[in-house]
Amino acid sequence: MHRHRVMISAAVVAAAIGFVPTAAQAADQPAERKGSVSAQVESAKAAAAKSAVFHSPAERTVRTTGKAAAAPQAAGAAGAAGANAGLAVDLRATATTARGISLASQVTTGAGTPVRVDIDWGDGKTDTEHVTSTKLLTSKHTFAEVGKHKVTVTLTDQNNNVTATNSVEVQSLGSKFTPHAPTRLLDTRSGIGGTDRPVTPYGVARVKVGGNSGIPADATAVALNLTVVSPRSGGHITAYPSGEEQPTTSNVNFVAGQTVPNMTIVPVGEDGYVELLNRSYGDVDLLADVTGYFSPSATAGGYTSLNPFRIADSRTGQGTWGQVAGQSTFGLQVAGNGAVPASGVTAVALNVTVTAPRGAGHLTVFPSGQSAPGTSNVNFKAGQTIANSVIVPVGSDGRINIRNGAWDPADVIVDVVGYYSPGSKASYIPTPPTRLHDSREWEFPVEGQDFRWLPLSDGDPTVTAFVLNTTVTDTQGSGHLTVSPDPYTWAQRESGAPKPTPPNSSNLNWTRGETVPNLVQASTGTTGVIDFWNRGWDRTHLIVDMFGFYEKD
Repeated sequence: MHRHRVMISAAVVAAAIGFVPTAAQAADQPAERKGSVSAQVESAKAAAAKSAVFHSPAERTVRTTGKAAAAPQAAGAAGAAGANAGLAVDLRATATTARGISLASQVTTGAGTPVRVDIDWGDGKTDTEHVTSTKLLTSKHTFAEVGKHKVTVTLTDQNNNVTATNSVEVQSLGSKFTPHAPTRLLDTRSGIGGTDRPVTPYGVARVKVGGNSGIPADATAVALNLTVVSPRSGGHITAYPSGEEQPTTSNVNFVAGQTVPNMTIVPVGEDGYVELLNRSYGDVDLLADVTGYFSPSATAGGYTSLNPFRIADSRTGQGTWGQVAGQSTFGLQVAGNGAVPASGVTAVALNVTVTAPRGAGHLTVFPSGQSAPGTSNVNFKAGQTIANSVIVPVGSDGRINIRNGAWDPADVIVDVVGYYSPGSKASYIPTPPTRLHDSREWEFPVEGQDFRWLPLSDGDPTVTAFVLNTTVTDTQGSGHLTVSPDPYTWAQRESGAPKPTPPNSSNLNWTRGETVPNLVQASTGTTGVIDFWNRGWDRTHLIVDMFGFYEKD
């Protein structure tokens, strides 16, 4: 079997819904831009679907000729003479969806007699076809689970009492999630990860993922919280799989002297590494904390995307009362809360926001029943409002803990956007990092209390969520971004459908003049259209990069 794999290498938190103007935004959004977004998504999905090809040539066909045959023989071998010596099959399989493949079977009948073709998919399912001459057969199959499967094709020439068999091992595109206790894989300040020196301007830090800290060698992507510490100039970090071309997208944006984190989901290179490119003119220290990984293991968890909902807001007493004291921890019940099931949940996807902290510090989110790890999820300075996406394992009691590592109190807000469980059907497929939207290119910022809608899956029911990095820049005032599914289809939105009501949640926060990114695992809802709401009163530019999607097929 030959396998060719191409790794795919994109300050005020409102307590209530604000006033939303009544004018529909659809008429103001250029049609060519909306169409190009859909085309970019489809192109990236097509590239992902062709990222794995598995081949077993006809020469590997094993023939058995009658009961008197001493042993099976490979097609074309010196002793393969006899009845229908040319009977053989070439197999080429291509992964097409999360659990689906397309199999091309080039059948050579040799003697030109009728031949039965039996396809054993390796999961208890079989298909049978009949041919009377050399022919290319194309078959499609969807496995019950992600992972590796052995597909066997057997040709039977009953007239000449000959069978010929060839097999190919395939691996589906989809990967499932295994939570990992928060663990630091890289810290350029202390030497964790192999280096104790800052990353030089336009230099690269390599992070070993596969085979490190209990992560299997076949991990396809990793959930990392990346933190930039004390950069000497402004810039951004780009994360990508080792061995692949450096993309033009960004993951963490920063200014000189800033300490800022951002959650990433990064494909893992063939050698088990991911690379972090420092796109700035100064040295920068980097931290990388793992909270989970994706792999083709059928026993891992799929993803269920949810409409964002709030489970904690210390300002209102939801989840915890009053500001969280410095050096203290509070717990949250996740399992059974809102749309999260009461059992079976292994990890939860959150957006965690700090607001009105009285001093500098960081938050650490970790599963209940464990001690707080030496990692961080949200870093902040006094008076700052900042959010970060978090994927955290859930304790055996269905709870998580949040620790305020600062010496001073701070308000904490937690929104749930999805969860992982063995019963969840959607698996993850990385795509080439793709910039879907940059309002700077066509001087079309998102106005205050307005929204930008992007048709990402055009109503495809198999795609349940997209992994995006959203960035606001050239902000004209303070505000926050809310990302949510649109109840209207692309066609309805183009026809002037009314504005929906955004949920009471936030994905990233900013003040005037800031550039702020955050990972968003955005639900597609029922229409495949996703809304990006500027909940501030002043305009801002918006950038949206795509890194992958969740699909159930």
